[in-house]
Amino acid sequence: MNDGGPVLPWLVIRQDDNGNRYRVGRYATQGEAQHIADTLDGKGHKQLYWVERIGQTTR
Repeated sequence: MNDGGPVLPWLVIRQDDNGNRYRVGRYATQGEAQHIADTLDGKGHKQLYWVERIGQTTR
């Protein structure tokens, strides 16, 4: 079923020092999601950020 909303198949995921994973946001393109992940990763925190497509196998 399609509700006519935007398609946002790309996720930015954050993993903290304890291994907990959180969805940071959903994005329309892989490039947009990667830009957000790179920006967050560049802030110097020890969390790990990555991009995955909805339905893709997680780490």
